Amino acid sequence: MAGLPPGVVAEVERLAAEPAALGQDSVKIGRPLDREGGLREFDILGGRGFISSLPVPRHECVYVCNVTWYG
Repeated sequence: MAGLPPGVVAEVERLAAEPAALGQDSVKIGRPLDREGGLREFDILGGRGFISSLPVPRHECVYVCNVTWYG
């Protein structure tokens, strides 16, 4: 994540650790709200970006697939 302001990097690192700590419940966070599992998105920096992640409870991990930031 070279070239991003330090606040963005710190926020992404903090938020990327949170879904993994949820374990099985990581399939419920973020969007889409009407279903569980699959690719999830949640806002960062007060709506100035979002993280796309893929929770895989059977592997006990959450893959961060994409970070979009509207600078």
